[in-house]
Amino acid sequence: MGSFVPATDRDKKEMLSAIGIDSIEDLFGQLPQDVKLMDGLNLPSGMSEMEVCRKMEGIAAKNTVFPVIFRGAGAYRHYIPAVVKSVLSKETLYTAYTPYQAEISQGILQSIFEYQTMICELTGMDTANASVYDGAAAAAEAVAMCRDRKKTKAFVSAAVHPQVMETIKTYCFGNGMELTVIPEKDGITDLNFLKEHIDGQTACVYIQNPNYYGSLELAREIGSIAKAADAKYIMGVNPISLGVIKTPEEYGADIAVGEGQPLGLPLAFGGPYIGFMACTKELIRKLPGRIVGETVDFNGKTGYVLTLQAREQHIRREKALSNICSNQALCALAVGVYLSAMGAEGLKQTAIQCMSKAHYMANQLEAIGYPVINHGEFFHEFVTISKVPVEKVMSALEEAGILGGYPLTGERAGQILWCCTEMNAKDDIDRVIGILREV
Repeated sequence: MGSFVPATDRDKKEMLSAIGIDSIEDLFGQLPQDVKLMDGLNLPSGMSEMEVCRKMEGIAAKNTVFPVIFRGAGAYRHYIPAVVKSVLSKETLYTAYTPYQAEISQGILQSIFEYQTMICELTGMDTANASVYDGAAAAAEAVAMCRDRKKTKAFVSAAVHPQVMETIKTYCFGNGMELTVIPEKDGITDLNFLKEHIDGQTACVYIQNPNYYGSLELAREIGSIAKAADAKYIMGVNPISLGVIKTPEEYGADIAVGEGQPLGLPLAFGGPYIGFMACTKELIRKLPGRIVGETVDFNGKTGYVLTLQAREQHIRREKALSNICSNQALCALAVGVYLSAMGAEGLKQTAIQCMSKAHYMANQLEAIGYPVINHGEFFHEFVTISKVPVEKVMSALEEAGILGGYPLTGERAGQILWCCTEMNAKDDIDRVIGILREV
């Protein structure tokens, strides 16, 4: 903790002397008396380390922590190898700020470069940026980067995550794009609607695969429709699913985006997360945020720098393609360490575990009267109808220490979105089935 030792009284006196004043009060002497806090802060007295730990543990004990979870809907509980936290906790990485001075930021720049490389390998795209705030921001930024003077329409599938949809709507409102929602039909994107309404002013088509309901979309067909109208094709993907299904590049996507939380980040009460963005080389100049490039220094040694993007273009708000000029560097490091530890085979096995357990659970639920309504193939999430009130189902599971699936609302009230990951043992699934059979 050497970097965090505060200034001593002697240090403070030396600094005050250097600027020619005698006290902290003199430093703020020009401020009016009525804006100063004269009686000190109304704070409780200090505690010892042991007392603080006891206090915090008491507060934390009020939280309900489920040992078994069958809920996803955008945030997923996966196994995180111990090495991820070990590397992230290193002071030189944990406290690193922003790598503007490349000559003293080689470590963090290289970690971002490796992250970008892994995202390209995962998605099949040519280039990736240094990350954005979360998956919803990545999707909205991807739609925005497709806009030009003649193409101002965006088509977005109704089967994407609702929060992603809201973020895209906000961006489109801000930059003047016309947003058309493609209806869902049988839980996937309605191809006929897209064929009938897409036109030459369409900038892009965005789908999520697997979609919000877990179903795999007719991704190649949607891509063909988009390309026929000279529109860009954007795919939002679950990165774990890419261990077993085709990459966005294989489906003909121009841009691949998604939420990187499954790749080594805990649920953590909803954040911080990380949005990944990758695209073909033709679009690299429009890719928002930071990009780290590899080069050589004066002596011919490998070096890393921020490249292609000028920070100033993000500050000139009226003319900027994007106003994002930061990235989730610590989260990107976690993703890089996770993927390094898992490797291609580890990621594949994780995806297989997720998919096989989800299909086992779906079959077991159907057998006790919870019909699965996914008409096509699904990855590790699926929807069932509950003839029993959903609140009763969730309460029964919670009493057993199990967080059940996500209750859907609106037109889908009475339906449950279930999720399985490699963290769900067969015994856990069988327990759920036993409880629901009694309910």
